[in-house]
Amino acid sequence: MERAKILVVDDESRMRKLVKDFLTREGYIVLEAGDGMEAMDLFYEDKDIALIILDVMMPKMDGWQVCREVRETSKVPIIMLTARSEERDELQGFELGVDEYISKPFSPKILVARVNAILRRTLGAVGNDSLEAGGITIDKSAHIVKIDGTPVELSYKEFELLTYFIENQGIALSREKILNNVWNYDYFGDARTIDTHVKKLRSKLGDKGEYIKTIWGMGYKFEVQSAEK
Repeated sequence: MERAKILVVDDESRMRKLVKDFLTREGYIVLEAGDGMEAMDLFYEDKDIALIILDVMMPKMDGWQVCREVRETSKVPIIMLTARSEERDELQGFELGVDEYISKPFSPKILVARVNAILRRTLGAVGNDSLEAGGITIDKSAHIVKIDGTPVELSYKEFELLTYFIENQGIALSREKILNNVWNYDYFGDARTIDTHVKKLRSKLGDKGEYIKTIWGMGYKFEVQSAEK
C-alpha cells in the first residue's frame, strides 16, 4: 500500500492542494486534475492509479461523466466529493459505482482515514484468504468472486458487502451494523444506501441473490440453507 498513487480531481486549486497536502503526509503519490477531461487523460496515461477522489461539479466534464467512463474499463475505487447533499445525488453516485460519498465541507483527516481504509483492503490483503457458501467463492487476496466457477464482476463496495454477508451467515444484520462494518465509519446518510447496494448485488449474483434475505424493519441476513429448498 505504501506510495500508492491517488488522482485528485477538483476544479478548485485550493481544495486540491488541501487534499494533496494531507495525502502526501501519509506517503501517497498525488496526481492532480482541474477538470474531468484532464482527469481522463491522466487516468488513461497512468495505469498505476490506485484510487480516485472526484468532485462532482466541474467544467468540461463533470464527475458523473468521469465516473461512468472510468467504470467502463476499471473498478478502481472512487471517492466522490460534492457540495450538494441531496439524497438522489448520493444514490446516483452509488448506482454509478462510487465507493464513498463525502459532502463538502469535510474533515481532511476523515477523508484520509477513508482513503487508508479502502487501500488497506484493496492493496493490503494477504493471501490464502478465501470464503465459500452455496456455490459462491470469494478470494479475498485476489479480490475475485466466482459463482459455480464463473467469475462475477463486482464493485469494491459490492465485494466488501458480499464478503461481510458470507462471513456472518445466518446472522441477522441491522443496516446500522452493516454500515459501520462495511463502510468502516459511522455513516450519517440514508439507510437506502445499503438497499441500493443489496439490490445491485442480488442482481449480479443471479439465482444466488436469493441467499440475501430481507428482514423487514431491520436489515438483511445471508442464508444458504433456506434458499435451497
